[in-house]
Amino acid sequence: MKKIIMQPSGKEIDCPSGETVLSVLEKQGYALPNNCRAGACGECKIKVLSGEFDQGFIMDMALSQEDRDRGYGLMCMAKPTSDVLEIEFGTEDAQPKLFPPVENSWHIVTDKIQRTEKILELRLSPLGQGIKFWPGQYAMIGDESTGHPLRPYSIANSPKPNGELSFLITKEREGKTSPWIHEEVNIGDNIKINAPYGTFLGDPSVDTPILCLASGSGLAPILSLLNAYLSRGHKNPVTLLFSAKTKADLLDFGKLKYLESKYVNFKYKFTLTQESNKEGGLEGRIEKVLPQLLSDLSNHSVYIAGGVSFVNSCKKIVDKLGAK
Repeated sequence: MKKIIMQPSGKEIDCPSGETVLSVLEKQGYALPNNCRAGACGECKIKVLSGEFDQGFIMDMALSQEDRDRGYGLMCMAKPTSDVLEIEFGTEDAQPKLFPPVENSWHIVTDKIQRTEKILELRLSPLGQGIKFWPGQYAMIGDESTGHPLRPYSIANSPKPNGELSFLITKEREGKTSPWIHEEVNIGDNIKINAPYGTFLGDPSVDTPILCLASGSGLAPILSLLNAYLSRGHKNPVTLLFSAKTKADLLDFGKLKYLESKYVNFKYKFTLTQESNKEGGLEGRIEKVLPQLLSDLSNHSVYIAGGVSFVNSCKKIVDKLGAK
């Protein structure tokens, strides 16, 4: 059994052989920022103060050579090889506050709904105790025994008493898991999931206007956060700006219009990037249309979800508009 020491707190946790640092931290309830769990996004970068670890395969863009030389590693793939691994992890974010992930939790497929040409809504109900999660978190879904690797999919609903989970699954042409979900998984099938993971969490105590930017199935965690904020009685303005290629690619249009009519402080806007908006609405990418809606984001809480290029371009424009 190896040991991980977190500094400057000095807290120690045991790390079974072969487990990643991220996995061990999560099982102990620690909230280490993460997103892809595959060494591709860089969200889980941490400085290793002492000890040795196997970094495994990671993308160069996720961890620069300069950062590697300075002792940083990606904890989603890092496995301790020395008896003790000392890491710099002592901020407020490191305090226990997450639900430990549950592995191999059996769920039954209760519905499959084709939302757009490429995006399917998958609904699952637990066959035992439901999984506890925070809005914005995700589950790992797949069947490795049949060649369908576990992949992260954001939970699209806020927690329900019956434990039901909803996911928006984009069919990836070169993927192995998403085509399996689209084409082979049937209503009534039992599948196993691991959940919850991730730190894309909303702060229930925040008292600022909220802006959500989403595209494609990135709407899933945004929906979860929106429902949580609005149902809790958040009083400040809440705005969702959704980017779609055409009107046929708009996800959950009816549901979002319903939320807009139900909550006076919620505004739903969409912009089309490859089709004219015949209703006189917004046209063009987020970086073009967002300044037309909100010119100052210095007092906003901002959430962004979608593909990597979408997120990066949104980050640039919200930074330009003063988001902190």
